[in-house]
Amino acid sequence: MRLRDGWSRRELAASIFLALVISAFAGTLLLVAQTKMDGDSKGLGNLTEDAAGPPNFAKDVAVPMRDGVVLRADVWLPAASGRFPALVYRTPYGKHLATKQTTFQKAVERGYAVVICDVRGRYASDGEFWPYQHEGRDGYDTIEWAAKQEWSNGDVGTFGLSYPGAVQWLAAVENPPHLRAMVPAMTFSTPRNFFYSGGVFDGSWLDWTWFNIAPDLRRKKNLTGPRTHAEAAEVWKGEHERMQSFLPLSELPDLKGVAPFYYEWMKHPPADHWWDFAELRGKYGQVHAAVLNISGWYDEAYGPDGATTNFNGLLAARRGEKDPRTRTIIGPWTHGGQEEHRSGEREFGSSAAIDYDELILRWMDHYVRGMENGVGGEKPVRIFVMGKNEWRDEEEWPLKRAQAMRYFFHEAGDLGSGDERKHVGSLSLEASKESRTFSEFVSDPAHPVTNIYPEYGAHDYRALPGRDDVLVFEAEPLAADTEVTGPIHAEVYVSADVPDFDLWVRLMDVAPDGTAFNLNNPGSEVLRASYRNGGLKPELLESGRVYKLHFDRMLTSNVFLAGHRIRVQISGSFFPQFARNLQTGASEMTSAETRVGRIRIWHDAERESVITLPVVGK
Repeated sequence: MRLRDGWSRRELAASIFLALVISAFAGTLLLVAQTKMDGDSKGLGNLTEDAAGPPNFAKDVAVPMRDGVVLRADVWLPAASGRFPALVYRTPYGKHLATKQTTFQKAVERGYAVVICDVRGRYASDGEFWPYQHEGRDGYDTIEWAAKQEWSNGDVGTFGLSYPGAVQWLAAVENPPHLRAMVPAMTFSTPRNFFYSGGVFDGSWLDWTWFNIAPDLRRKKNLTGPRTHAEAAEVWKGEHERMQSFLPLSELPDLKGVAPFYYEWMKHPPADHWWDFAELRGKYGQVHAAVLNISGWYDEAYGPDGATTNFNGLLAARRGEKDPRTRTIIGPWTHGGQEEHRSGEREFGSSAAIDYDELILRWMDHYVRGMENGVGGEKPVRIFVMGKNEWRDEEEWPLKRAQAMRYFFHEAGDLGSGDERKHVGSLSLEASKESRTFSEFVSDPAHPVTNIYPEYGAHDYRALPGRDDVLVFEAEPLAADTEVTGPIHAEVYVSADVPDFDLWVRLMDVAPDGTAFNLNNPGSEVLRASYRNGGLKPELLESGRVYKLHFDRMLTSNVFLAGHRIRVQISGSFFPQFARNLQTGASEMTSAETRVGRIRIWHDAERESVITLPVVGK
């Protein structure tokens, strides 16, 4: 299982071991300064330098916030004397574990001071942890604190991935005056596509809290239960099915008293303005730093949306500037997999992996230190084209030269017989001329369509067609390579005999041998029918009435090779990554009763269900 911070259990165990080794090494070479500082202090106490040249290092340096809460940071300085540009890294995962990353050492060797800070309420820092809610002001205060230290020249950059990426944006929209550049990787643009997606609560917040957050909170609060990642993993092995299936969600006992924020989230539907503390859209004019956005096609669903929405938001806010100081890079990666050449079962070749450290530091060298290193002349968009497995630089996103190709849904039975083809319809460039035609599937929340793959990435879903709870629409084998690059839209006409349901519309690349790879991680392809208009309150359905559902959050860059098929897979659930719709009209947050539903997908001359692909010519 890949956790939301981008670390697998194996990687986290390795990082703990590495941290212990580094700690022991530092103990023999460095005199670690245990420094207590007030808000006006500029020193680092007994900061020392090793004769062999490792960075000066101070541990648990006090960083006061405007409300009096004290955060704590480790500060690394170059061996030479002087004032340095500073890079700030803020994390909820423990600054003592952040040493698994090589960026810090390389940055110091390059002449940067580095501040590695535990966010409020985590590990060495004081205060109470409420994810994301304090990160704007706390981030501002930490950046400005770093700029005012006697070892700082006043120029500050930030970097980090996932939560350490989100905190950069939340601070940047507060407009800290000394922030020059930032590299937020694999993070969001809006809470509506982050805590929820398409109106559906993201079920992976449970394991994120269980593994990454709860152990330290139990330690801090002196509560019983797992206090280490290893202990949490051992309990999870025997209990995760019960925890993930528990209803109502808000009554799950396992995090009560440990993580109150988890239960608070469930009180607020996706359109509630309560979530606006994490909203970035509409605030890009308040950001004045140079921003390098990074994500992957197999990142969590919010990642590609965040990298492209934030990029375009900055371009709009900086229209007319000679250098808009923003760029976006999207590879074929999973969450945190930017230095790998494989995503799940799909191999992309050695060029897919990047030197993440160098990417960060080149950006900082140019926009924080003012070095002319070629960064300013690079094209603003760099994407990895899957299938063709090559990088390509572009002038904009989405690509203006892409042509919309509409594939219409047609009823089942066009492409074969037998149980495995029982619920398989066709995709065609020609619209249906029939009247009152539909395909139907069953959706049972008590027995949901389950993702059998615990790891994110590309996986073979060929086993799903033929089930009563899955529909498939598939095109004929392609005569030539066909590149699909950009946003994907679908309009699906539906009716049901239940007052609510979720609809998943997943795009697949099907090889001649039957391998059916997904092109996104779960989340961008789901919509809760009762949230079809994005309103604050659910709009329940009338039995038998036909509604149009619009999907507009899918993104990819993929070449469907000659002989491959384009497939659309439809279901009413994809568990446990996302919560189940109970299909009674009641919320899974407060109810446990479920209802089986029959869902119809309409595809006739009057109701054209269609998926629109952005096709790029050679």
